[in-house]
Amino acid sequence: MKDLRRYLVLKYVQYLVLSSSNAISTFLGLLGSLYTIIILQSAKVSSKSTVVLISSLAKADILVSVSVVSEMVVWTFDVSISSTAFTSALLQNLLTANAHISCLLLSCVAFEAYLITFFPTESRHLRTVKNATLTSRVIWILVTAECTLFQTDDLLKASSTSAPNRSPCVLLFHFSSMAAALLKSLSYFLGILLRIVNVYIYYKIFFSMSNR
Repeated sequence: MKDLRRYLVLKYVQYLVLSSSNAISTFLGLLGSLYTIIILQSAKVSSKSTVVLISSLAKADILVSVSVVSEMVVWTFDVSISSTAFTSALLQNLLTANAHISCLLLSCVAFEAYLITFFPTESRHLRTVKNATLTSRVIWILVTAECTLFQTDDLLKASSTSAPNRSPCVLLFHFSSMAAALLKSLSYFLGILLRIVNVYIYYKIFFSMSNR
C-alpha cells in the first residue's frame, strides 16, 4: 500500500498542485500509472473501495498515452492528416478528459480518507466496492459527455465558415458554442473548488493524526 500512497502523492502534485502539466510530470504520471496497474493485478492487493478508485485513476492515463503516441506518430513519420483542426482538438480533449477524471477521482479518494478518519463506523456502508465502482463509472460518463460537447463545438467551428448564415448548422453552432463556454467556466470554478476542498480535507486529517 506504500506504493499506492506514493502514487497518490504523485497524482495530487500533478493535477491539484501544479497549475498546468508539463512533460516531466506527465511522463512520471504515465510511469506511475503503468506501475500501479501492474501491482493492482497482484493477488496481494485486497479489493477495497479506495483500490477501485485508484485503479480507475491509473486507467485514466490511457487517454494521455493515446494523445502522446498519436502526436509522436504524426511528428516522427510526418503523417498527413486530412482534418488537422479536428485531430488537434480531439487530442487536446483527451488530455482535458484525463485531467478532469483524475481531479474528480482524487477528490473522491480524499473524501473517503476523511470518512475513514472521522467517521470510520458510520460511513462503512458508504465505503463499498460497489459504490466506488458506480462513482467511477458516473465520473467517466459525465466527463465523456463533457468532452464530446467540446469536440462537437470544435467540429462545428471548423465547418461554420462554409455554412450559410441562416442554415440549421449555424443555429446548432451557436447553441453548442454557448453550452461549451458555460461548461468550461463551470469546470474552471469546479477545479478551483476541488483544490480548496482537498487542501482542507488533508489539513483536517493531518492535524487530527498529529493530535492523537
